[in-house]
Amino acid sequence: MTADIPALEALAVAIAREAGALARQRREEGVSIAATKSVLADIVTEADREVEDLIRERLRDARPSDGFLGEESGAEPGTSGITWVVDPIDGTVNYAYGIPMYAVSIAAVSGPPVAGEWTALVGVVYAPAIDELFRATRGGGAWLGDRRLEVEPEVSPAGALLATGFGYDPATHAGDIARVARVMPIARDVRRIGAASLDLCSVAAGRVDGYFERGLKPWDHAAGALIVEEAGGRFGLLEEDDRGRPLIVAAGPGLFERLVVVALP
Repeated sequence: MTADIPALEALAVAIAREAGALARQRREEGVSIAATKSVLADIVTEADREVEDLIRERLRDARPSDGFLGEESGAEPGTSGITWVVDPIDGTVNYAYGIPMYAVSIAAVSGPPVAGEWTALVGVVYAPAIDELFRATRGGGAWLGDRRLEVEPEVSPAGALLATGFGYDPATHAGDIARVARVMPIARDVRRIGAASLDLCSVAAGRVDGYFERGLKPWDHAAGALIVEEAGGRFGLLEEDDRGRPLIVAAGPGLFERLVVVALP
């Protein structure tokens, strides 16, 4: 069965906007509640679950035969050949602290619901606090609102502006910091945005030249990877380390291989 990609994109955009509005509302409400009745971490956890439940319900109503893979509720197989890969609030620490760099990430993929084995058809990343919506369809380009995105093919002689992230496990931090040190000779500077989906969209939009990080989950990069590729960039899901953490690298074509060489060890 041939997927109706424009219909999938329209559905993902509508749901991402609704889910983002809910996340923003719960963040505003949660700060007040946390001041008197609870801790903010509990509010954030509940918001994650509520937003994912909303996304899952909307997708089930519209496309009951599709599969689902979400950060909070796990996997549910489908029969249509399409699986939705969802991160309801990417950047939860930013969300908890009131930093506006968090996003709803929704991708529609075909094939096995396993990163590296599927084919992404649609990717939507919506940052509700700043009202930016990134989207891409396979073969249809990548967009920020109505502006088509295109990565820079080459890096400035001053060096590459790079983004990265660190895992939550303190045992991995030394290795992550060592990786940054290896990358610095080719970097102008490094940014730590705190939301993988927005890091990837920043590559697509030319806001950073490249992004690297170990340990992302499939829902962290499913939508953003397609947005990078449709903007003319390259995305790599590379070999795992001894803790089973794959390395993600995204960059323009003139930087990608150099960044892989220094970030991979």
